[in-house]
Amino acid sequence: MPYTAPWPPADVLRSPRGLALAVSLLLGVAAAVNLFSAAVSGYAYSLMKRVTADPAAVAEGTLDRSDVLTGIAGALQSLVLTATAVVFIIWFHRVRVNGEIMRPDAFSQTRGWAIGGWFIPIGNLFLPYRTAKETWTASTQFAPDGSFRPVSPAPVTAWWVTWVSSLVLDRVSGYMYKRADTPEALRDASAVAMVGCVATAAAAVLAVLFVRKLTAMQNRKAGQGPNAAL
Repeated sequence: MPYTAPWPPADVLRSPRGLALAVSLLLGVAAAVNLFSAAVSGYAYSLMKRVTADPAAVAEGTLDRSDVLTGIAGALQSLVLTATAVVFIIWFHRVRVNGEIMRPDAFSQTRGWAIGGWFIPIGNLFLPYRTAKETWTASTQFAPDGSFRPVSPAPVTAWWVTWVSSLVLDRVSGYMYKRADTPEALRDASAVAMVGCVATAAAAVLAVLFVRKLTAMQNRKAGQGPNAAL
C-alpha cells in the first residue's frame, strides 16, 4: 500500500517492508548454504591434504563422495543466489525510487541504474554501491531545524566491501579449480573456496543489516516527514 506522506504527487512512495522481509529471509538462507559450502570445501581440503601425504590412506569412494557433496553445494548456491538476487534487486529499485521522491537532488544517476548497474561488467563492482550510498543519504532525515544530519554509511560500506571480496575469492577459486591437475593444486583451490564461502556468508549477514536499516530509515522518514521529530 502507498504511504501517506507530504511528498510531491509526481510519484508515490511504496513501502519496502514486505520486500525487505523476503530478501532478509533469503539472505539468511544464502548465508546458511554458503556455510555448508564452506564446510564441503573444508572437507575437500582435508581430503586432498591426506591424498598428498599418503594416497593409500584414503578409502575407496571417498573422492566420489567429495565430488557429490561439492556438486550439491554448488547447485544449492546457484539456486539460492538466483532467488535472492531477483528479490534483492526488486527491493533495491524500490528504495531507490522512494529515495528519489524523498530527496531528488541526492542522486547522480537515474533510477534505472539501480537495476542496470548490477549487470555491467566491471561497473557492477562500484555502480550499485554508489546507488546504495546515495539512497542512504536520501533516506536520512534532516535535523528538527532542517539542517543536514548525516547517518554513518558504515553498514553500506561493510556490506559492499565484503561482497566484492567474496566475488574476487570466488573467481580466484574457480580459476584455480580449472587449472588444478594435482592433489596439491586441488587442496589450494579448496582452501580459497572455503574462505570465499565464509566471506559470502558474512556478506549476506551484512546485507541483512543494510536492508533492515535502510528500510527502517525510509519508514521513519515517510511517517514523520523530511525533518526528524524533536
